[in-house]
Amino acid sequence: MEHSMQNISLSPRTNLLDFDTYEYELQNVSEPELFREMFPYSEVPKVAYNYRHVPMNMPENIYITDTTFRDGQQSRAPYTTAQMVDIYKMLHRLGGEKGIIRQTEFFVYSKSDRDALEQCMELGYDFPECTTWIRANKKDFELVRDIGVKETGILVSCSDHHIFNKMGLDRRQALDKYLGIVKECIAAGLRPRCHFEDITRADFYGFVVPFAEALKALSDESGVPIKIRACDTMGYGIPYPGVALPRSVSGIIYGLQHYAGFESDMLEWHGHNDFYKAVTNAATAWLYGAAAVNCSLLGIGERTGNVPLEAMVFEYASLKGTLDGMDTRVITEIADYIVNETHYDLPPMTPFVGSSFNVTRAGIHADGLMKDEEIYNIFDTAALLDRPPCVSVSQSSGLAGIACWINSHYRLKGDKCIDKKDPRIVQIKGRIDAEYEGGRVTVMSDGELEAFVSEYFPEIAGRKA
Repeated sequence: MEHSMQNISLSPRTNLLDFDTYEYELQNVSEPELFREMFPYSEVPKVAYNYRHVPMNMPENIYITDTTFRDGQQSRAPYTTAQMVDIYKMLHRLGGEKGIIRQTEFFVYSKSDRDALEQCMELGYDFPECTTWIRANKKDFELVRDIGVKETGILVSCSDHHIFNKMGLDRRQALDKYLGIVKECIAAGLRPRCHFEDITRADFYGFVVPFAEALKALSDESGVPIKIRACDTMGYGIPYPGVALPRSVSGIIYGLQHYAGFESDMLEWHGHNDFYKAVTNAATAWLYGAAAVNCSLLGIGERTGNVPLEAMVFEYASLKGTLDGMDTRVITEIADYIVNETHYDLPPMTPFVGSSFNVTRAGIHADGLMKDEEIYNIFDTAALLDRPPCVSVSQSSGLAGIACWINSHYRLKGDKCIDKKDPRIVQIKGRIDAEYEGGRVTVMSDGELEAFVSEYFPEIAGRKA
């Protein structure tokens, strides 16, 4: 009896002999597959395992893309044209000459957005490249075909929640609709970037892979590169090894490469933070083969927000061992601009950018900070973020906390530092203790402490940086 065998060939990606990739066909089901065992809705979503592990495969070159002017505007008051241009200039400086912040995307529905896009393009920067975003319909396509961008994102929702329950289509109708708009995009000379919305609730082998294979065939036929942005729209993605699809971040990226033939530079991850996993999921996508992760400044975005761009700047440096020319001091400048110019309420404990991120309050911590700031500071925040470590002063700060605040606030170094045993520090502490004995509950403001310094240390009162 004869047995059929799959063909084997040398993989250019792994340099190993692989069986020919199985071609998955679209499963045009009559009822939506909502994975109720995993997503019961009335309960917390379940993390299911199939114990399948895929190889880690971080690309040689990884990048950050930005959605501050698109997804980042969906949950806050819109930026003005001038504000978008200012922020774009800062993104350019942050990304450095190598363009690690590779692209940013704009809405094109309002005049202010279109004006901002045109003004940013007129600056002539190579990076971040200006791109757009549209829904998969002809009306939206007409908005971008003549605007001058080279690439546009296209919304192609891929879970049955969207296909059946939102759009009223079946999978075949959705796939045909999406392919039609992608073909129009290519015909107009644009590079399509397909946003696979809600991929972490989609039938991966029944819709995602067959759709991706169709896009790959279209790309090969036309010679136009097509990107896939894997969108964890609801934050359901899981970074743990061995997790079952559709929630496995590593499984999604591996599957799009191995089964649909997409190279790393055509794969991008877009995550949300509903379950506090946005940053870890984005890093996992890098580690398992996606070249780009899509972020927004300060993590501002729909519901719980997007992957914070500033977080991935430091994640990049952690994984690569270098900042590759990115100027992290611009992060502080951007945060200050967004807070002061747009009146955004930035939570003080936000890592890297919040007002309290490198502020210590406990007296015993302040004492350690005075002896060696590395004890209680994550890295040299003065050098990397132009944010020296500091303390806030309250009833628990003690002599060390007060002295540390003065030294930090007035940039005193070496033998210029005020010692916690200075009798004037003892006097200031007595004044502060009296405040709290009288019922005060709030921390001492900078203005109040500056007044004490003017009274007790007039020689340094004018030295504030």
